[in-house]
Amino acid sequence: MTTDPIATFSAWLDEARASEPNDPTAMALATADAAGRPSVRMVLLKGHDDRGFVFYTNRGSRKAGELEQNAHAALLFHWKSLRRQVRVEGHVDWVSDAESDAYFASRGRDSQLGAWASDQSRPLADRATFEARFEEVKARFDGTDVPRPPFWGGYRIVPARIELWNDRAHRLHERRVFERSADRWTEGMLFP
Repeated sequence: MTTDPIATFSAWLDEARASEPNDPTAMALATADAAGRPSVRMVLLKGHDDRGFVFYTNRGSRKAGELEQNAHAALLFHWKSLRRQVRVEGHVDWVSDAESDAYFASRGRDSQLGAWASDQSRPLADRATFEARFEEVKARFDGTDVPRPPFWGGYRIVPARIELWNDRAHRLHERRVFERSADRWTEGMLFP
């Protein structure tokens, strides 16, 4: 392993893509509201680099509201087939409009239409209401490209702390913890 946790994460993600049966980019996203009440849900990683870890969502969703109130979050990747997990903690920034536009354009058409039709985190009377909305949006954009909705975009978790965890026999796991200060990572090793 290197002393760069992002490089190690990239290598581990490549291995997970080859070994995990479903959604190797699935990650638990933990947020908290202004009062500190936590909430967690699964989202998909849509990009990562030295700047951080990116996911996309409706900016009217509960998670987006919590990030507006408290711009810190934690991520957890768990790859059972590899017996590894990665924990990430950090500050959250919006992804640029240009980056959000580019990612939105790469999505399948029905996923693009679904972003327009969904009032994420808001209750509906029934499933038929949502399906009718989807059909309305489908008709509205028939024969044209689907633009990114103004209420939809990306978030980047800028990591301040990354923990790389390897399962070991007899619960003697290996945990490598990296903390960022300025532009460099410092490492410590922890065991249970």
